[in-house]
Amino acid sequence: MAKVEVVPARITHVGPIASRIRAIDRLECEAMGHSPKHALRQGFLLSDRCWTALVDGRPEAMFGAITLSALDRRSTVWFLGTDEVYRHGRELLAWGPGLIAQAVPRGWTGGNLVSAQNWKAIALLRRWGANISADPHDYDGMPFFRFSLSHVAKSDRP
Repeated sequence: MAKVEVVPARITHVGPIASRIRAIDRLECEAMGHSPKHALRQGFLLSDRCWTALVDGRPEAMFGAITLSALDRRSTVWFLGTDEVYRHGRELLAWGPGLIAQAVPRGWTGGNLVSAQNWKAIALLRRWGANISADPHDYDGMPFFRFSLSHVAKSDRP
């Protein structure tokens, strides 16, 4: 059985994830005008809090939160990964609430966009309690939904 762990992100995790990123994540990055490597690097550099999911010691996903407005208590949350991540759906479900609690401070809202075609991510976000808009917004010919997450009860992970 594979060992899944979440660790503080390192810049050296960017390349291995970018080179094997999920096709839908690549399309989302490109619709926003970025390569996967650039999006991961910017996410890492701009995030207040950033983690990497390792599967058997290999970087498979990176995610974090970037403060948009301390006054309005809003942040952008993001997640990019390889196909390997979705082979470990139970772990994602279990880790999610604790990570959201760490990424989105109490009283804050985290949000972002998710491709309307990214049904796995939409299902996961719903399981984590996200509110997902019903009206898509078009970016470079690709429909995206806005989503928001609020701070949830902290679990024992990570």
